[in-house]
Amino acid sequence: MPARLTFHADATQGGSRRLRAAVEMEGPFPSGKVDLSFPRWIPGSYTLRDPVQYVDGIEATDDQGNILAWQRPDPHRLRIKVPTDAKRVKVQHEVMALEMTVRSTHLDDGHLHLMPPFTWYLPDEADWSEGAEVHLSLPKAWTPFTQMEASQPLKDGTHVFSAPDRDAFLDGVIEANAGPHRTWDVDGRPHVLNIWDSAGLPVSSAMIDRFIEDATKIIKEHHALFGVPTLEPYVTVLHLTDNMRGGLEHLGSQTSMMPRASMIDGEKALYRDLISLFSHEYLHQWNVKRLRPKVYLDYDLSKEIPSPLLWWFEGGTSWLGDMICLRSGAWTLEDWNEEFNLKVNRHLNRHGASHESLVESSESAWVHLYKRTAWSSERRINYYLEGEFAIMALDVELRRRTRGARGLDDVMVEALRRHAVDAKDPGVDHRRLRQALTSTEGGRRLGGMLDELMTARKAPPIASMLDSLGLSLVPKEGGQDNDGWLGIGLQSRQGKVVVTTHLEGSPLRELVDAGDELIAINGRRITEVKHVKRALSECADLDVEILTAREGGLRACTVKALAAKDHSKVKIEGKGNALWRRITASRQVDA
Repeated sequence: MPARLTFHADATQGGSRRLRAAVEMEGPFPSGKVDLSFPRWIPGSYTLRDPVQYVDGIEATDDQGNILAWQRPDPHRLRIKVPTDAKRVKVQHEVMALEMTVRSTHLDDGHLHLMPPFTWYLPDEADWSEGAEVHLSLPKAWTPFTQMEASQPLKDGTHVFSAPDRDAFLDGVIEANAGPHRTWDVDGRPHVLNIWDSAGLPVSSAMIDRFIEDATKIIKEHHALFGVPTLEPYVTVLHLTDNMRGGLEHLGSQTSMMPRASMIDGEKALYRDLISLFSHEYLHQWNVKRLRPKVYLDYDLSKEIPSPLLWWFEGGTSWLGDMICLRSGAWTLEDWNEEFNLKVNRHLNRHGASHESLVESSESAWVHLYKRTAWSSERRINYYLEGEFAIMALDVELRRRTRGARGLDDVMVEALRRHAVDAKDPGVDHRRLRQALTSTEGGRRLGGMLDELMTARKAPPIASMLDSLGLSLVPKEGGQDNDGWLGIGLQSRQGKVVVTTHLEGSPLRELVDAGDELIAINGRRITEVKHVKRALSECADLDVEILTAREGGLRACTVKALAAKDHSKVKIEGKGNALWRRITASRQVDA
């Protein structure tokens, strides 16, 4: 069984986009072979991605420099033939680091984002008791940022990091660049922010200051609820791009990706989204890293591992993460309302709740959530969004039964106390989560509600939930009462207006496909999305002529436009009651 693992990476040739990587294993090797596997998925992103597709240039050598024979038992595994007297084996390869996401390894002439399970083969039977080291060669101008512990660099300038076990190694993402970075303390814990812009554009110092101020408010609110988890530094890596968005959590860090406009003063909606994303990934330190599904206590990255609880870990994090933005003062009430309005309108326009439950959505994430089509929403739900509304329903009911004294955040704290990864009984399943709920004050009779929310193919009662809080949903103003509605999503692409999806009740569902170009309505040429509203003015309940193009051919149809007033977007309204004020109240003692 190989011991003393050392993982190597050389990012000094960023312009080539090739990351040179290697894993070095110390013997003995009594079986005369070493089997290694390349991970197929990334913790926190539940679908098979097969990053081995980017690997080539494989070579194996022993401590004498002898080239060793190897073969592939399957596309993701290597079998190295090793002399029984070999003291060390080194397996080298290159990673074509092209994929720029928060879950992948990406290298160019401006930065390195290194995701360990996207970079290295792992020995199947390694002894992780002594942990592992990472040796990283970088351009001199770059600074590395990681939650892994740094050691003294080697004489040639190679950076050295260590992970105490397999879990910490897999979780130990590394970012390296010459971008701006700040370090500050919150409640005695160091926090580090590093920013990389994908186009090398400058980032406003004033906006960095603003982000740190708001992040500090959010961090303090998390600490008030869960306590300070450790005094080890927490690293936030922020990638600013043209229009990409995403986030991935780690035990002591996060990588978040946002459009660069989110760090431009005046872009209110994008900055609000950035703050929400930071809070969401920060909360994952507790809700998915310290409190995990039992099936993820020891990640098997070679195959799909379904969990029926992903809705709790993502939906619950979304609900509480945004609530913490509001409680902390990083968001105003207007910010929370605007974000809730976006979510509830997405919910109302999706119609998969009568076909798929939260459990089904969680378990099928591997084949559905990350592989959506324009028609997915007709039969599928998003467990982030619908899970958030389910958590909200439980939170409101628990608050109602305790006059605001207890909520779902208390259930999360109780579940952590009982089943965190370092507890006597680590990991949660449905039974343990149910017990944490029913043992919380006010939750004794809520087990059945939890069961139904998880397994029923129907949407949570959002209107009644809001009514319990002294809030309501009302139609948004805009447009005329007699405007027409076709129920299609549209997007401008290269000078064309293209259909992207069908909304609930669309009269064009069986006549127009996603991907069709919308050319004209009632003879009016459509070249921009805003032209559609003009063309449908005063067309409610009237026949309209639609001209589209598909696969190079023209198609015409006539349908009755529905009344836009019956399909208008909604918004939250009301000042809220005492229960709402308890939910939104800060947990900080001096708040």
